[in-house]
Amino acid sequence: MENRQITLLKGTVFIAALAPAAQLAWRAGHNALGANPVETLTHATGDWTFNFLLLTLAITPLRAITGQHWLLRLRRMLGLFTFFYGTLHFLAFTGFDHAFDLGEMMRDVLKRPFVTVGFAAFVLMIPLAATSFNAAIRWLGGRRWQELHRSVYGIAILACVHYFWLVKITAIQWPLLYTAAVVALLGWRARERMRRYQPRGALRPAPKVQPIRFIR
Repeated sequence: MENRQITLLKGTVFIAALAPAAQLAWRAGHNALGANPVETLTHATGDWTFNFLLLTLAITPLRAITGQHWLLRLRRMLGLFTFFYGTLHFLAFTGFDHAFDLGEMMRDVLKRPFVTVGFAAFVLMIPLAATSFNAAIRWLGGRRWQELHRSVYGIAILACVHYFWLVKITAIQWPLLYTAAVVALLGWRARERMRRYQPRGALRPAPKVQPIRFIR
């Protein structure tokens, strides 16, 4: 794909990624967030954080399966939108739920396990967003940068736990679906990693021994 096409595609993805936030802002401005606006905002921003996290994790498998290497050029943008919606989710929690009262917020973090896990996932996202530019790779070095950004796998696991502990047992189908997606994406990575570091010749089937035939 040519650079011009990729630029156009990235612009389209950028606008599409902003659409959920724009819709929530419009609904908030028109008092259309339902009977519990705070809960609506908190849940919607949390869902979109998870959605973009899954999209970010899906880029590498899709590139490997389809051979379309240009997909990697969307990964950074999708990762930053994960942090963007995660920040909105955090602000909905701290601002609307706790009126930016830091003491009250920290008491909630320590008191409720699902808040603790969600807060930990958000904190882990901060260094990833802060180093999502080329100068950070040069500054940290490629190996250290990769090791830092592998924490996205831990973030995905924490997000699953956060979602499970958040919902009631009657609404567990959505956490199950999101967790299944995370397991599939991380399982693919684990398989590829094992294959990459597998010693040459390991697990290869032994060659078939052909019977010796004597020509008379």
